[in-house]
Order: sequence, then structure tokens, then C-alpha cells
Amino acid sequence: MNDTRRSALVIGASRTLGLGLAAELLRRGWDVIGTVRGGGRTGLHELAETSDGRLTVESLEMTDPEQVAALHERLRGRLAGRSLDLLFVNAAITRGDLPIGEVPTEMFTEVMVTNALSPMRVLETLRPLVAPDGTLGVMSSDQGSVSLNTEGGQDLYRASKSALNQLMRCYAARNAEDTRTLLLMDPGWVRTELGGPEAELSVEESVPGVAETIERHRGKPGLHFVDHEGQVVPW
Repeated sequence: MNDTRRSALVIGASRTLGLGLAAELLRRGWDVIGTVRGGGRTGLHELAETSDGRLTVESLEMTDPEQVAALHERLRGRLAGRSLDLLFVNAAITRGDLPIGEVPTEMFTEVMVTNALSPMRVLETLRPLVAPDGTLGVMSSDQGSVSLNTEGGQDLYRASKSALNQLMRCYAARNAEDTRTLLLMDPGWVRTELGGPEAELSVEESVPGVAETIERHRGKPGLHFVDHEGQVVPW
């Protein structure tokens, strides 16, 4: 990893938004470490092969605290005293559009652990790797906004993103002296497995704005809930 280039760790970078963000950061001159689940070949592996060594791939099941701790130890050794400029957690799941009263307990637990608890565990465990003027970010959604929810639907997914937002708010309050930037990022309504085929934006249309917003907020401590155009999202 080059000492003079900015460096990022993107959790959940095997496809769609995570892969797009890794590619966009490379295009902007960053060095990138991206994580994938399991041992199969992904688009991130293909991107790494054309990156001139600027992208490396790590395996991580984000919901497994032991794997997160092991990743911390591997990266601490690799970085050898250097720091990351960005830690960004992208991973999330949805399990369909059920009214909350019809959601099985197991499904509720799976979505909440993946979308809310695990991203925060990752931030808590890996934040020592991030520079004091760096950025800790998670992929949120305007569906996590309570005030914007005027139509309902997607009860469980909305609840998981609202929980993530609240946990980030708790983290920010508990670490008020931290000089790092904290970002809750809304990428817009994007045509992914989560967003569906009717969504307004392609990954290619969303991701440059996400990267630009990340770069513009560097050096601005505190918690920011913003979208891919840099606009503040209401809580």
C-alpha cells in the first residue's frame, strides 16, 4: 500500500454498490482493500486483477465477530503502523415486504443482526486502523428516516436502517471527542437486488456521488446523515 495515496477498507465489496464504490475509489487514486463473503470468485477479484496491486481482497463474514477480530489483526500487521483514511461498511440484506406482524422471529433477528448490529461491531473493532482525521461510514438509506416514512412498507428493512442510524447516533455521542468523520450514507434509490428493477438510479449513477460526498466530508468531525448528492437526510 502506497504511503502517499489515500487508503480505504470497503466491507461488502463483492458486487453492486460495494463493488462500484471500490472501483470508483480506485479511479480517484485510492488504494483499496475490499472484503467478500466466502471463497468464491467475485467481481472484486476481477477488479483486483486489473488494479496494478492497488486493490486487495480479504474474506470476511461480517456477522461473525471472530472473523472481524481476525481481519483486524491481519490488517494491523499489513499496515505496519500506517492508517486507513476510510472504513466503509456496505453490507445489508432484505427479506421481502412483509407487514411487521407477519415477520418470523428468525427473519427479524437475521436482518437486524446483519443490517444494524454487525456494521457497528465492525466499526468498533476496526476503528483503531483509521487515521484520526479519517472517516467511518456505513451505507444507510432514506428508508431509515422516520420523518420521511409517510407511505409505510418494507417494515423490517426500514426498521433495521433506523436502528443502524440510532446506533450510529449513540456511537457519536459516546465518542464525542473523536476527530474522525462519521457518515450515514444514503445512496439514493438504486437498481440493485435491494432496490429492485424500478429504482431511479443505476449503480454507475449513484456511486460517483457517494465517493464525492465521502471526500467532501473528510476533516468534518461528527455525525452526518447525507445522500449521494451531499444533501442532508432528515432523521
